[in-house]
Amino acid sequence: MTTIKLLAGLATGAILTASTALAQGYPDRQITMVVPFAAGGPTDTVGRLIAERMSADLGQQIIVENVGGAGGTLGAGQVAGAEADGYTILLHHIGMATSATLYRSLPYSPQEAFDYVGLVTEVPMTIVARKDFEPADFAALVTYVKENADTITMANAGIGAASHLCGMLFMQAVEAPIVTVPYKGTGPAMTELLGGQIDIMCDQTTNTAEQIKGGTIKGYAVTTPARLDIFPDLPTVAEGGFANMEVSVWHGLYAPKGTPPEALARLTQSLQSALADPGIAEKLAELGTAPSPATDATPEALKAKLDAEIARWKPVIEAAGVYAD
Repeated sequence: MTTIKLLAGLATGAILTASTALAQGYPDRQITMVVPFAAGGPTDTVGRLIAERMSADLGQQIIVENVGGAGGTLGAGQVAGAEADGYTILLHHIGMATSATLYRSLPYSPQEAFDYVGLVTEVPMTIVARKDFEPADFAALVTYVKENADTITMANAGIGAASHLCGMLFMQAVEAPIVTVPYKGTGPAMTELLGGQIDIMCDQTTNTAEQIKGGTIKGYAVTTPARLDIFPDLPTVAEGGFANMEVSVWHGLYAPKGTPPEALARLTQSLQSALADPGIAEKLAELGTAPSPATDATPEALKAKLDAEIARWKPVIEAAGVYAD
């Protein structure tokens, strides 16, 4: 019996020693942050900002790898199947929640295939159009869309993308089925909008702010409860009578399920440090958003957000009857 207790004690000691070594030694090499969307898009912009600051804090470089396709599920699936050692992480947005319903044969569970690091930011959406689009303001846009729905084209970054979800809410709100044109990312979609090949789009301020300010596209409304400081003249969708259109694109940082707790804790600590950097706040403010506070940049807050958003979007998607598979 004494021998068994001794062996058990030695085993426990070995585990604690290994755990301590990991906590002290992690990370000791490069980390890959998978962004499941095209380079140059709004989520990529957020990812690269965070990766730069976290790299400095961790003392190891975080390389951003863009794995676009299938509304973000290809990149998420890649991380779900990666080795759970803390060296592969995922930056995903609201699509992590909506994919649970949009994809009826999703090869992984958004709620069970990942460990949580923390929330990163919540980005407002804007309803925008080519710069020479006829309607003068949001009220005129709603009227115009209702009268000309079959002649208007609306861009999105593919089924399940934030731009698609926001566009779907807009069409439901105005009760007009607009012709939608999917692209492989909001970068290509914005190019087409700038060129006048597409009429309207609903997209994150991280992708539209500079274009609206520069007058290269026309801004109509924001999807936040209150007007944004960077666009004081743009009304909210609620002001136009569509409070049910309020939506933000929240971003969270994840790791494969089974990642060592010590690695997760270090990543959360690094994320909070990055989000507290005044330089990050300044750059995000220029894009119409802000870093998540430390109370939200936690595994518990991200899990609660994901669970709540899955519950929110499930009936919306089922009512629309639009699925990605």
